[in-house]
Amino acid sequence: MKQYKKDFISFLLESSSLKFGEFTLKSGRLSPYFLNTGMLHTGEAINRLGSFYASTIVDNIKDKYTSIFGPAYKGIPLAVAAVNSLFTEHKINVHYSFNRKEAKDHGDMGLIVGKTLTENDSVIIVDDVITAGTAVRETIEMLEKQGNPEISAVIVSVDRMEKGTGEKSAIQEISGSTGITFFSIVTILDIIEYLKDTTQREKFGISAEMITKMEDYRSRYGVQ
Repeated sequence: MKQYKKDFISFLLESSSLKFGEFTLKSGRLSPYFLNTGMLHTGEAINRLGSFYASTIVDNIKDKYTSIFGPAYKGIPLAVAAVNSLFTEHKINVHYSFNRKEAKDHGDMGLIVGKTLTENDSVIIVDDVITAGTAVRETIEMLEKQGNPEISAVIVSVDRMEKGTGEKSAIQEISGSTGITFFSIVTILDIIEYLKDTTQREKFGISAEMITKMEDYRSRYGVQ
């Protein structure tokens, strides 16, 4: 596992964004872990988060792209943080854009804030965690109507690698139907691998029993 991925998992644990216990998801499933990137609301946290997104983009996407797009609302700070880190850490200077939930009824009356997107743009969408995939599907449809840029990839923080309504995850379903490639900073398998290190578990007070619960949950709901 690459070092920035290990650092990201440690970052999630240190910030209490990744929690362990019993959590009822929207699907009704009882999960032994829960991720809440809403906990990352300090200047330091958003700076580090942007760095992890930028590292994932540079690590996986070699083709040129013109803009990072953040769906309202959680994606907005992610897009701004990512373009900042791309420039300061990797000397890659690209635009950012995000959408309003509702178009303005005055002024420019626009739906997109930041870079005005056209069919000549290549966009990377950044989001936190995709569960059902409804929001990212809506974003893709909205961008088709707002300049119709090429969508080169979607970057998420953690891929839970979990079945949706069928045998595939929401990410697999969307990627299969649209042809868009998805990348995550880490997957749940990365997190399990990281926590199998006794030193790391003890550092964060996580029991070996919790690893068993995570693997049992994956055997029931996980995808490859």
